[in-house]
Amino acid sequence: MAEPTRVRYERKGRVGYVTLDRPEVLNAMDLRMHEELCGIWDEVEADPEVWVVVLAGAGDRAFSVGQDLKELAERVRAGTATSTFGSRGKPGYPRLTERFALSKPVVARVQGFAMGGGFELALACDIIVAAEDAVFALPEAKLGLIAGAGGVFRLAQQLPYRAALGHLMTGRRLSARRALEYGLVNDVVPAGELDDCVDGWVRDILRCAPLSVRAVKEAAAKALTTPLEQSFATRYVWEERRMHSRDAEEGPLAFLEKREPEWTGT
Repeated sequence: MAEPTRVRYERKGRVGYVTLDRPEVLNAMDLRMHEELCGIWDEVEADPEVWVVVLAGAGDRAFSVGQDLKELAERVRAGTATSTFGSRGKPGYPRLTERFALSKPVVARVQGFAMGGGFELALACDIIVAAEDAVFALPEAKLGLIAGAGGVFRLAQQLPYRAALGHLMTGRRLSARRALEYGLVNDVVPAGELDDCVDGWVRDILRCAPLSVRAVKEAAAKALTTPLEQSFATRYVWEERRMHSRDAEEGPLAFLEKREPEWTGT
């Protein structure tokens, strides 16, 4: 009998829904899950019908608690567990945390625990919507590990520096409300309102021209590491496509004609 899949994927209209599906182990990520996710991200990027993605964890207890430590312990015993930053050469490469050119916007729907690699996965998304019970942490240092899937880098970029170091060096947990105060998440709502809030963000993204959204995502990511003067002088793949697109004409015309624009992504 074949093992069940670790990840569910379905498309509804313009939205792709990716669900980490191991609720019995709080959606811990083993190597097979990473392999499945890799194929899904490839499919998402290649599918012109997908304009936005929602990433979630199955069940109501966790988005993901990160690396499957039982599997890691087995690899330690086998002498194959040594790792550092990044996933090159490992199953599932490139993982979302290293898909720097992924053009489609990704909304993280976080309920319960987002720990270790689960937190790193959320940090790699573009929008994070959290339930009030969401708890974030990078506890790797407590295990003799390091947040090598970008947690060290992204948290230092997305939090005040000393706050980031405090959490990275101690593994202390970060509540959803505190994460909102830091600007680390976009919204925090009661768990019963989480899906509606995520849907609201998705609707708002879909009201915008898809090529504009992709151009914004690409340029904003470059701006994190590029001086302002250089940012203006840089050429961007998705901005070139947007600039010469039908949608770039459709927006102003729809405004003038007092109607809703009909985006085509072309």
